[in-house]
Amino acid sequence: MLRSRIIPCLLVHNRGLVKTVEFKNAKYVGDPINAVKIFNEKEVDEIIVLDIDASAERRGPDFTLIKNVATECRMPLCYGGGISSVEHARQIIKLGVEKIAINYAAINNFSLIRDIGEVVGLQSVVVCIDVRRRDEGGYDIYQLNGTQKVNLEFTEYLTRLNEAGVGEVLVNSIDNDGVMTGYDIELADIVRDYTDMPNTILGGAGTYSDLKLLIDRYSIVGAAAGSIFVFKGKFRAVLISYPVEAEKMGVLSGL
Repeated sequence: MLRSRIIPCLLVHNRGLVKTVEFKNAKYVGDPINAVKIFNEKEVDEIIVLDIDASAERRGPDFTLIKNVATECRMPLCYGGGISSVEHARQIIKLGVEKIAINYAAINNFSLIRDIGEVVGLQSVVVCIDVRRRDEGGYDIYQLNGTQKVNLEFTEYLTRLNEAGVGEVLVNSIDNDGVMTGYDIELADIVRDYTDMPNTILGGAGTYSDLKLLIDRYSIVGAAAGSIFVFKGKFRAVLISYPVEAEKMGVLSGL
């Protein structure tokens, strides 16, 4: 039975764990393998690891990194970064990763979604979409770490993904990335209105109340975040954290 998930999202840059603000100014916050080990102990629902260099550098996945992460990881793992072929997806799943996330490749070769799904199962395919709010309203899709606007209508793309039957859609707000002022609820509303598959929303969570608001509003959703799980206090000291069981139950149950 599907339920809401509270999901740390780890960004990897030059094989280090980083956090960004609006996709800029990557700050090194530690070793991704060590972070995975800590999250293991905290019994997180799921974890997302995104190599933000791969597609921007026009290279394939870092299979050594993937193997190391998958070997340590004791929770469901979603990996994205540089996946551009069926063989990439096949190798990653063989390494023990449950879900693969594609972004750049899905936009530029939509049929790849179906091709990968035929090999690993569509339930294991997550399509990641990075969006930025337009001044006049609505959202534009961007790729390559938010540096390149895509000539594709956001709601049209959501509809196509829904019709294709992808396992999940992960929508990341560039405007809210790292600012820790709350999710873009209008964006989340659009994603829910145009899709039937599981949704994960990323970008903006600064408190557990932000996670709770998202989950209360949609009942079943992935509440993904980065900064809230790696920073503590107004000076953003690096500290890996996750809701303890009582806090987690309060977020998930609406108490």
